Amino acid sequence: MSLQSYASHVQEIEAFGLGYSNRGQERDRAVLRSWRRCIDSHRLDPARTSEAHVVTEGQLRTHREESEALIHIARQALERLYHQLKGLDYVLLLADRHGVAVDFMGHEADAGDLRRAGLYLGAQWREDHSGTSAVGACLETGEALTVHQSDHFDFTHTGLSCTAAPIYDLRGELAAVLDLSLLRSPVERASQNLALNLVVAAARRVEQANLMAQSGQDWVVRLAQSPDFLDVDPDASISVDARGRIRAMTHAGARLLAAVAQLDWRQRQSLIGQPLERFFDLDLRDLSELRRHRPAQERLIRARDGSILFAHAMEPQRRTRRPPAQATAPQPPLPAALQALEKGDAALQALLRKAARLAPQALPILVQGETGAGKEYLARALHACSGRSGAFVAINCAAIPEALLESELFGYLPGTWTGGASKGREGLIAAAHEGTLFLDEIGDMPLALQAKLLRVLSESEITPLGARAPRAVSVRFISASHRSLAEMVQRGSFREDLLYRLNAAELHLPALRQRSDLLPLAEQMLATFGRHLHLGDAARALLAAHAWPGNLRELHNALRYAAALCGPDGDGRIEPEHLPDALNRAPNGAAMAHSTGVPAAQALEQLLAQCQGNVSEAARQLGVSRSTIHRRIQQLQLGVRHAQWRGP
Repeated sequence: MSLQSYASHVQEIEAFGLGYSNRGQERDRAVLRSWRRCIDSHRLDPARTSEAHVVTEGQLRTHREESEALIHIARQALERLYHQLKGLDYVLLLADRHGVAVDFMGHEADAGDLRRAGLYLGAQWREDHSGTSAVGACLETGEALTVHQSDHFDFTHTGLSCTAAPIYDLRGELAAVLDLSLLRSPVERASQNLALNLVVAAARRVEQANLMAQSGQDWVVRLAQSPDFLDVDPDASISVDARGRIRAMTHAGARLLAAVAQLDWRQRQSLIGQPLERFFDLDLRDLSELRRHRPAQERLIRARDGSILFAHAMEPQRRTRRPPAQATAPQPPLPAALQALEKGDAALQALLRKAARLAPQALPILVQGETGAGKEYLARALHACSGRSGAFVAINCAAIPEALLESELFGYLPGTWTGGASKGREGLIAAAHEGTLFLDEIGDMPLALQAKLLRVLSESEITPLGARAPRAVSVRFISASHRSLAEMVQRGSFREDLLYRLNAAELHLPALRQRSDLLPLAEQMLATFGRHLHLGDAARALLAAHAWPGNLRELHNALRYAAALCGPDGDGRIEPEHLPDALNRAPNGAAMAHSTGVPAAQALEQLLAQCQGNVSEAARQLGVSRSTIHRRIQQLQLGVRHAQWRGP
């Protein structure tokens, strides 16, 4: 590129930064918004150019290990897309959530040029580092886009044409970016419209494959607006657990469900755990009719907003019994501390088996999960299984004032300040020597203290306040947060280098509403308040219908409240009137449990008998949907009697 081109590029961006309208070529809005972030938020200078940055081999290894599962799942989609574009000189990059290219497909003959251009393994394309690029802007916005030639903020990259699409994980977080780039491309920006469609479709297929890989015990429902591509390339997918509740979804699935219910797709907690019939005119019992044995044109469903979709339901994968000669060795039992947390939920059991393998290692572990999901319970179990001789020391970073947090962690020598202990104080890090330090709500740690903690993790030594020489320590770090630390990094409220150190391994606890072992767990909790206590049918139905935003902590408090109201004089059966008002306000549960003043199972049985097994009539009398009645029959195990009422 000529010096004149460089000057023209810099002048255009500077004029845009000063608020002058762009009278030259039209720029995409996503590009202009990225330029604005580069100028105002990232404080980048358009006149300053820099070659593409490639991380070291050690750093690349760390990034690839973190994304190993996704790389494996995405590989087939990358190979399929690369084959489609064979001979067109495109380069494919899979960048992780930090903007580092962890997988690559391109002509090895051009490896030198591609590496210098940043179209190679290990290239760092984060927006605050490299300016406007397809990967960086996609990470910032979560939207697919093309950044073509002079759209790039840094003049060094203006010869490239890059198109990227986001890949979301099952929690709704942006996990990776799929990028399709050209080292040399036609001048016209419209030449990349096909590339945009292809990369979006490939990203959608990666999300579909990821959902299928993690939903073996759930129903998977694929959705499309047309029957023609339903079975080969659907628009969206969701998974539904054994209770008929949404467990996970692709990004397009989240947008679809949110549009139907008029919710914000970014708030996944408003979608996960919701019953299927909130979004569609069907429930769990209807899914078997949407399998592939019927023509796609006949597998149509109606959404609650009136729209019509075509659906393909795939039933849970059944574990088949292998012949003895091919039988795999049984998995070793979980260590006792972790086994105590397992109550029958398949997803949690898989997480605990992963935890059992991680427990003896020295790797720092980051535990993510909603408030009250049991993060400290898991941390204590990990310590108990670690074999470390030291103590388990817990500190809540959100509960200690910022001014005291440093002295609590590092300790101080005598006379460090007025009012301190005359003999000084040993810090919590030193107290956890040869043991485990649990940092709860690590996201609330002040930035200045994060830098000091980073040194402890990297150097394995601490310097108490007032001391001149450091002291060696051997501590296993387990941290926890209910917030996304990656998003905090992007906002600048959490150090990125500290995040890399803390999440050498990450465990994500499922929310209580996502677990299938809620009722066994409730019975076990209730037994701790009195062996005579047990849940009645109506109370069990209310517990199963509640969303549990407070998770295990909320369940524990609700049962403790119920045990107190039930009292020692009765038969020990917990009924709806013993539960907190928040649970009794659930409309379906209240109608079932209190319509006749008798337990829910008996009340529903009597009503169905009066209606001669007519579910529609029973639903009309209770003011609920037919699917609610079917679900309640299944929950209360009334299926055999219902079949008898209906006759042959």
